[in-house]
Amino acid sequence: MSQVVAVDIGGTHARFAIAEVAGGRVQSIGAPTTLKTAEHASFQTAWQAFAAVHGPLPRAAAIAFAGPVKGQALQLTNSHWVVRPDLIRERLNVDDYVVINDFGAVAHAVAQAGADKFRTLCGPDVALPDRGVISIIGPGTGLGVAQLLRNDGRYDVVETEGGHIDFAPLDAFEDGLLATLRRRTRRVSVERIASGSGLASLYEALAAIEGVPVVARDDKALWTAALDGSDNIAVAALDRFCMTLGSVAGDIALAQGAHAIVIAGGLGARLAKHLPQSGFGTRLAAKGRFEPMMRALPVKLIILDEPGLFGAAAAYAREHP
Repeated sequence: MSQVVAVDIGGTHARFAIAEVAGGRVQSIGAPTTLKTAEHASFQTAWQAFAAVHGPLPRAAAIAFAGPVKGQALQLTNSHWVVRPDLIRERLNVDDYVVINDFGAVAHAVAQAGADKFRTLCGPDVALPDRGVISIIGPGTGLGVAQLLRNDGRYDVVETEGGHIDFAPLDAFEDGLLATLRRRTRRVSVERIASGSGLASLYEALAAIEGVPVVARDDKALWTAALDGSDNIAVAALDRFCMTLGSVAGDIALAQGAHAIVIAGGLGARLAKHLPQSGFGTRLAAKGRFEPMMRALPVKLIILDEPGLFGAAAAYAREHP
C-alpha cells in the first residue's frame, strides 16, 4: 500500500486529498481540502498551501487537470493556471506522478466505483455494462466529456474535449439563442450553454421573450434561484438547460457508440432531483430512427464523493501498480 496526493484542478476550485492505492486500485481516500484557483498564483503555490495545512506530503502526485494534457505547458481552460509536466518532480518534490484530463479521471472513477455509487436518471434501471463503451458527460465550470471502454474486468479511458463540439439548435427558441450567442463569439460550442455559465445566456434569452428586465446577479445566485424556484424565468432557463444537456448527451453517446451514459460534474450532482423530471430524457432519446436504441440505454448519475480525486488516484494506481 502506498500514498499519493490526489489533486482535481478545475476552473474554479482545486481539491487535494491523500489517497491510499494498491494493486492497481484505490483503497481509500481522505477528506478533501478545497482551494479557489483565483486566490492562488499557480498550482505550485496552491500545493504549498495544502502542504502547510496537511504537513509533509507523500512523494507521489495524481493530478486531474481541466484542460488538454498534451504539450510542455498545460493551460487550464477556464483559469490562469499553467502546469508544466517536466517541472512537476522538481517543483512539487515528488518522485512519481500522473497528469490526466479531469474527465479522464472521472472515467477512471466510473470504472472503479461500486454499483451503489450510481443512481438511475432515465432508461432501464440496470447496472452499467461490463463490456462496451460508457459515455461520461459532466456540466460544471465547463462541460467535460470522456469515454470508458470496458472489457470483462479490464478497461481503457479515452480523454476527449467533446464539450467543445458545435451547438446544434433543435427549435425556434434555440435558433434565436444561437443567433444571439454568435454576436458575442464567432463559434458557439455546447459548453457555452450546457455549463455553469450557460444558464445566464438562457435566462437572458427567455427574459427578452417575456419583455422583462434581466436581474443582475452572478452565476451562483442565478442557479440558486433556478433550483429553489424563486424566479420563474430562471426556472424556465433551467428546464431549457436540462433539455440541451440531454441533446448533447445523446449526440455524444451516438458518436461514441455508447452502451450507457454517466452524468457527472458539479452541476450534475445539484441536478440529481431535477433531471429525471425535466425534458432531459426526452431530448436524449430524440434521435429519429435511433430513438428505440437510445431509450434502451441506461443513464446514470455518479454519486461518488469527489469522483475527480478518486479517479486521479485510480489513474495513478493503474500506472504504478
